[in-house]
Amino acid sequence: MTDVAPHRYGFFTDTSICIGCKACEVACKEWNEVPDDGFVFLATSYDNTGSLGADTWRHVAFVEQDGRWLMSSDVCKHCTHAACLDVCPTGALFRTEFDTVVVQPDVCNGCGYCVPACPYGVIDRRQGDGRAWKCTLCYDRLRGGLEPACAKACPTESIQFGPLDELRERAGERVGRLHADGVTEARLYGESAGDGVGGTGAFFLLLDAPETYGLPPDPVVTTRDLPAMWRWAGGAALALAAGVAACFLRRN
Repeated sequence: MTDVAPHRYGFFTDTSICIGCKACEVACKEWNEVPDDGFVFLATSYDNTGSLGADTWRHVAFVEQDGRWLMSSDVCKHCTHAACLDVCPTGALFRTEFDTVVVQPDVCNGCGYCVPACPYGVIDRRQGDGRAWKCTLCYDRLRGGLEPACAKACPTESIQFGPLDELRERAGERVGRLHADGVTEARLYGESAGDGVGGTGAFFLLLDAPETYGLPPDPVVTTRDLPAMWRWAGGAALALAAGVAACFLRRN
């Protein structure tokens, strides 16, 4: 790959062919040296990791729905309009030449502002560390011309990596084939630039409503109102300053 990627890169996860093997979770942990999750037995599912977090950058969800199993490998969405970038005070979060969003652990000060800013609940701070961690889309592998570890390890190609425009075209064709085969509930999630975050760099083919998979149905950039708030605060500050000046002038 060149120093500056000509396309935006990302993931397309086709949940209709996910078999729940968790090879992606293992590959992610091994390559990125992500710590274990504590080996907590949840006793509610075959899902042993529970959710995304500082120590789980890829999470395979097992959802029992109407007598069937739905499985989906979830990951950071690498949003087009990323609120985590807006709130980071140190520049620890940055957008790469592949248009992905990465945390620099050596710059993160552990303030945690990014945690509530994420509309998907992806970012978390590591216990005993305090810093924020999440999927980097294997930035080091991309710079070396390799695909992310999770996509490389997926035996069914449920996780596909590549230029986003190509992945979106491929995903649209896949949905069309499923609909033709009678799987009318198949739908795409996160591929549209018209959604609340401007589209995501990791999108999904789902076989049920987003809520079934623990995904927000209508995600929005949590910092979308910040410009208006700053303008309002600036106007209020000017008005206050003008009032103080007027009082001072009247006294003199």
